[in-house]
Amino acid sequence: MKKYVPLLLLVLLASTPLYAHVIQYEVDQIGKGAVFWKYMLVGFEHIIPLGFDHILFITCVFFLSPNLKNVVLQASMFTLAHSITLGLSMYGIIKPPANIIEPLIAISIVFLAVENILSDRVKPWRLLMVFLFGMVHGMGFAGALSQLGMPRYAFATALISFNVGVEIGQLTIILLLYFFISRPFSKTPWYRKRIVIPISIIVALVASYWTIQRIFFV
Repeated sequence: MKKYVPLLLLVLLASTPLYAHVIQYEVDQIGKGAVFWKYMLVGFEHIIPLGFDHILFITCVFFLSPNLKNVVLQASMFTLAHSITLGLSMYGIIKPPANIIEPLIAISIVFLAVENILSDRVKPWRLLMVFLFGMVHGMGFAGALSQLGMPRYAFATALISFNVGVEIGQLTIILLLYFFISRPFSKTPWYRKRIVIPISIIVALVASYWTIQRIFFV
């Protein structure tokens, strides 16, 4: 039965919506004091449970190194990068087309997954790569926020709190992977062969499917 688990996981992930991280809400007339908490929750939900593609990206970031500090550093670079492009997009300074950004998000996941398969350590240029991919993901976040809408009376607060929620979601994924997979198994001789590489292959396949879907069927 165990040998069918990766296949079942692949089918489940591949069957998720084409734009897996798109969220839709209606902006209520709420007080400024409630804006922060509302958009922080929206940001968190954008990762858990709605952000399948972003979860896979963070998973790829995690599995190349069992060192928690190294992973958090990469995740922080990702957050910094997506915060920049999210802000630029929401303020209308840049207007990235979704038909280009969405395939690029999927390609970024494929790239990291393949690197996890081919490499067993974090190379110096990994942080730069995560930062650049984070800028792409930030443009994807902007698409979701645009559908949600932003309160004009508390625009900056909503933007900052959304980013805080996203970061909490990312750290939640990292800590779950650390305590349930990395901490108990990373020091075993079979960790990379039986856990890192198989999961990375599944992620690469799912993200490749998303890439084809987003390029040719939208």
